[in-house]
Amino acid sequence: MSQPGRRFPNYAFRPVREADLPLIAGWLAEPHLAQWWGDPETEVAAIRDHMSSVSVEPLIVELAGQPIAYLQSYDPHLEDDHPYQDQPFGTLGIDVSIGPAEMVGIGHGSLIVRQFVETLFAEGAPRVIIDPHPDNKRAIRAYEKAGFREIDRRSTIYGDVVLMAVGNPEGD
Repeated sequence: MSQPGRRFPNYAFRPVREADLPLIAGWLAEPHLAQWWGDPETEVAAIRDHMSSVSVEPLIVELAGQPIAYLQSYDPHLEDDHPYQDQPFGTLGIDVSIGPAEMVGIGHGSLIVRQFVETLFAEGAPRVIIDPHPDNKRAIRAYEKAGFREIDRRSTIYGDVVLMAVGNPEGD
């Protein structure tokens, strides 16, 4: 996935802390995220629950020490009745949301996803999935730039989605 001779930002991924929740709530209230997320208070409560979960890992993405995005990875096989349990065992799912509006539309989404997916592949994940809403064309383009391809369209408990996947090039 990397391109020789081209330098990319180096993003840091760290666990969400309680002190991050007001920042995330503020981001989720921004128009560019509010259209894709539910009520910020409800969503932050779910993120708080994920902080002690074994199936979901909530992360803050930092660039040069500054938080710029929320990212979560999850194992659909560890959640009862998850709509993506039909994916091959070992598949991990991710969701990413760029927080500050001024950071949207300048390439961070695809680069964050690419870097994080490379980390998951290095840890042995055979496949990574992501599920943007069909109307979220900006996200779909970003994920395609990161190597994801559409594999299905579904109506799930999370709403209508374009299920996209990328396979580990080192996999079997």
